[in-house]
Amino acid sequence: MPLVLAYDISDDKRRDRLRRTLLRFGTPVQYRVFECDLSVRQVQRMRKAILEVIQLPEDNVRYYQLCRGCVFNVEVFGGQPITKRESVYIV
Repeated sequence: MPLVLAYDISDDKRRDRLRRTLLRFGTPVQYRVFECDLSVRQVQRMRKAILEVIQLPEDNVRYYQLCRGCVFNVEVFGGQPITKRESVYIV
């Protein structure tokens, strides 16, 4: 499931902790914006991890789920290409 995640956290410690958490799930593409391509189970784990870091209602985290067709319409000017989950991983 491809998604874009954006966040606005005013507290420096929580913001840094959230960024470290999100690095386990996706790729930072802009300041406070991540791209992820996760399974449903991974999204559930990410949401749980986020809720352990943020404080509601003060903090703001938004997920924008993209359909597979929408991913092909993404335009990138500069930076890295859009994040894709590989079907096969070789270790």
